[in-house]
Amino acid sequence: MPTRNASAVWEGGLQKGKGSFSSASGKIGGTYSFGTRFGEEPGTNPEELLAAAEAACFSMALSVGLEQAGSPPTKIETKAACTIDKVADGFAVTKMKLVVRATVPGIASDAFQKIAQATKDGCPISKVMKGNVPIELDAALA
Repeated sequence: MPTRNASAVWEGGLQKGKGSFSSASGKIGGTYSFGTRFGEEPGTNPEELLAAAEAACFSMALSVGLEQAGSPPTKIETKAACTIDKVADGFAVTKMKLVVRATVPGIASDAFQKIAQATKDGCPISKVMKGNVPIELDAALA
């Protein structure tokens, strides 16, 4: 299996410094700062990247689970919200919330919920967070 690579550079102190990141593929990259991470300045941050990774991984893994159950999806839309909070003398990611809407012909709601819950615990990015960051799931058929 492949190993994926990315890099980041930070210049300066925490509040006045700036950073940039990029992926080896060149498909993702950007700049970030204290204000984009902990404030309301427009721009990206590590938590946004983590949310994107979780949303993409969950959608793909849910597709596999549904397909293996004999109900391949037509569409899965996953929105992820990653929360960072001040905890003690530092910061921590404290929650990941997923809102999933899926179009899956011929599946019962309870069967869909069972597969969605299993996916929440089993997708590779969710496994990275397991035991560290609670993942909330709001999954429904569209």
